[in-house]
Amino acid sequence: MSRIENQFTVQFWGVRGSIPSPGSHTLRYGGNTPCVEMQVGGKRLIFDGGTGLHVLGQSLLPQMPIEGHIFFTHSHWDHMQGFPFFVPGFVKGNHFHIYGAIAPDGSTIEQRLNDQMLHPNFPVPLQIMQANLNFHDIKPGQPIHINDITIETASLNHPGEAVGYRVNWHGGAAVYITDTEHFPDRLDENILWLSRNADILIYDSTYTDEEYHSPSSPKIGWGHSTWQEAVKMAKAAKVKTLVIYHHDPAHNDDFLDCVGEQAAKEFPGAVMAREGMRLQVLGSVSLSESFPISKFSG
Repeated sequence: MSRIENQFTVQFWGVRGSIPSPGSHTLRYGGNTPCVEMQVGGKRLIFDGGTGLHVLGQSLLPQMPIEGHIFFTHSHWDHMQGFPFFVPGFVKGNHFHIYGAIAPDGSTIEQRLNDQMLHPNFPVPLQIMQANLNFHDIKPGQPIHINDITIETASLNHPGEAVGYRVNWHGGAAVYITDTEHFPDRLDENILWLSRNADILIYDSTYTDEEYHSPSSPKIGWGHSTWQEAVKMAKAAKVKTLVIYHHDPAHNDDFLDCVGEQAAKEFPGAVMAREGMRLQVLGSVSLSESFPISKFSG
């Protein structure tokens, strides 16, 4: 088995929620919206297609032709706005399998990506993309198998619905949970199940508890969680590394530094998601490589 085929790595290309947030105040953590790449046993798995997908696509150009599997949690704009700018998708010879749950209105992920690229929203339709695109409708709760990789799925608590993913390979597991709101009186059983004993839990920590319960501007019902709730889940699920993810666009680098310090005190395995950060799954999880954030900022 080659070195790449024997690896399970997680790399962050977009870590910001809601809207791209470029500028001097987000240089250290990055301003692109969600996109996480996992290289698992020689397969490339991509989770969400925010503006970070464009940056990932640029990095893949020297490696073409390529094959990848793209998993969408849902189709809110910050999770799919990078897809029309994913250059490898326009190149013949590349092959992408695209997964997403059917929306409450009955639309498939293919229909929603297609609608995003229709006039007057975008000048180039989906059909112009020359890569081989295979679309797969998934049902939360049913696993997906790619060779010896098993991807478990579950529904999340988010307006318009969303899907959480757990990637299992050779005894290691990485969990991608974004755009979900915790329950006030209990842990979400779906997330607890997906997160069980995981090496890495990537969790929607858009707010602090203080912001979520703010008397003047509460965030209850907005579909997102807090870093404090992330810590509760990580402890209950006995995960090794918790990644604080989906940063609020109003949170600058200094604010996120403070969140990271507090989270690490509560859960020593907590780290803040940064663009360019790469984690290694299996055995002890560590930051195996970090790139200059300015290279990847939105």
